[in-house]
Amino acid sequence: MNRLKKIQSRYLIFHFLWWVAVWFFFAYFFSYNSTDTTYIAWFSSLLLPLTMAVTYFFVFFLIPKYLLTKKYLLFGLYTFYVLVFTSYIIVLMLYGCLYFILKFDISNMPPMAKNFVFVLILVFLVVALVSFIYILNHNFRTASENKELQNKILAAQLQLKEQELYYLKKQIHPHFLFNTLNTIYGFALKQSKQTPGIILKLSNLLDYILYQVNKPEVSLREEVMHIKEYIELEKIRFQDTLKIIFTSDEINEDIKVAPMLLIPFVENAFKHGNITDGFLKIEIKAKLKDLRLDFSIRNTIVEQEPLTLHHGIGLDNIRKRLDMLYSKNYRMETKIKNNWYSVNLTIFDVNKIQNG
Repeated sequence: MNRLKKIQSRYLIFHFLWWVAVWFFFAYFFSYNSTDTTYIAWFSSLLLPLTMAVTYFFVFFLIPKYLLTKKYLLFGLYTFYVLVFTSYIIVLMLYGCLYFILKFDISNMPPMAKNFVFVLILVFLVVALVSFIYILNHNFRTASENKELQNKILAAQLQLKEQELYYLKKQIHPHFLFNTLNTIYGFALKQSKQTPGIILKLSNLLDYILYQVNKPEVSLREEVMHIKEYIELEKIRFQDTLKIIFTSDEINEDIKVAPMLLIPFVENAFKHGNITDGFLKIEIKAKLKDLRLDFSIRNTIVEQEPLTLHHGIGLDNIRKRLDMLYSKNYRMETKIKNNWYSVNLTIFDVNKIQNG
């Protein structure tokens, strides 16, 4: 409340000082070749309220209602009316001052005050200056408000993107863990000696999922390592019915990618792959050259099954994550041919990740 009062006080003081300056501006011009300070003071004092009225009428009515709303015809029409009205009042002032102050002695009238056109120009010069400042300030304020609104929209979009990415990750986690825990459950029922080893491998994956996955970037080498651990777990589950080939280039530790980027592809292959001729066959290749990542994976399927079967939670989510994290920087293709379901992913520059 106090701050508002201070702003209003400053506003009033500024306006008061401005109109005092305008009065001296009038007095300066009317005193040219004249020493009649009484007439100059009176005429300047009478002209000032008229100038104030016309100025405020333009600034608070005509400009906001017609000029800024692009009603140029009406603005021009009302401006003409104001010009006629102002001219009429100025003429009345000239004759009034001549009669009441100079007693119709026109020889004592200041030369600049005799010129009606000059007086009218002085009035509208002040009106034009104040109107220009008002329009300039309005444009600056509008630009600032638009910029602020744009920033709010961008912030909201960024927050929405972060939330969407968060929930996509959370969708992947239960799906991934569900398959692995089923494997452990099966071996625990059999009281298998392999159960502790499986739990140890799972603990490494849990560490990756629960702690590393929340980072915007992880090492590609680490992602590949956890793919290998996932494969080892699935080998235990599938026993002699799995044939898998995984080839990967030697990857520099400095190469970063989004966490859980490739594992869902592998998970999808195991979940939706079919055993044909006694085996589930999976082939995986990861190749990195000049920051270009080429990842391909294919698994055997029963080709008669509908294509939609192979679009699990992991694959759907990875498409959305790729759109958010590697927009216009990747290509992903899927196809079914000769009882093989294939996914080919290319990220053209792994460094260009959009951290959301």
